[in-house]
Amino acid sequence: MAHLCVTTLPDVPLVKPGDDLAALVLAALAREELELTDGDIVVLAQKIVSKAEGRLVSLASVTPGAEARELAARTDKDARLVQLILDESSEVLRAKPGVIIVRHRLGHVGANAGIDQSNIEHIDGETALLLPRDPDASAVRLRDALSTASGCRVGVIIADSLNRPWRLGTLGGAIGCAGLQVLDDRRGGEDMFGRELKVTLINRADAIAAMATLAMGETTEGTPVALVRGFAPDEVDGRAAEIMRPLEDDLFR
Repeated sequence: MAHLCVTTLPDVPLVKPGDDLAALVLAALAREELELTDGDIVVLAQKIVSKAEGRLVSLASVTPGAEARELAARTDKDARLVQLILDESSEVLRAKPGVIIVRHRLGHVGANAGIDQSNIEHIDGETALLLPRDPDASAVRLRDALSTASGCRVGVIIADSLNRPWRLGTLGGAIGCAGLQVLDDRRGGEDMFGRELKVTLINRADAIAAMATLAMGETTEGTPVALVRGFAPDEVDGRAAEIMRPLEDDLFR
């Protein structure tokens, strides 16, 4: 029988630029009298990773260009915020009042390039929080630090709330991964009746991120770290970049 356990870690302090996230995670585990074991996966909310990496931007420091001003007028948004969205994106896919859908430079498709203004400090004017520059690299650094400190083979997922086409509501998804198999490719295998599997590609990383995010919460819970336990140690060291569907396979372009 499969048994997975998600434990959120309380009392993680508000993260500031330059903070050592691995040390914060280890301290949170120690307060709960928990130790990392082989196969554990630590899931961190994107916000605390972005904050630690100094991705908080004051809108007062942003000068919008002509494209940002025009798009801001069409969408009824702050032109400075729109400039940040454009800077973080490779393509604007759709825009209407209140909504800008883009392809982020990392490959994600969603609203506002993942830029958020909720649950962040607004000191001396409005600020906005950008995604980490390289979430996979961030996950690798965290995995290495946690593995070194614990002596265990652990995985790390950086999770963010993602939009999904044709579905209402957000769902936790993996934007950075290290130390686990991201995609489980079952194509070429057989189902229970011997029929060949043609398209079965299981997204393990997003499934784990969604489960952990549900436990961590996405508003005022204040629990941005979760420990997922019950998996065997992974032989595969995958990255969230593997999840991105190639542009040539995008049937909606």
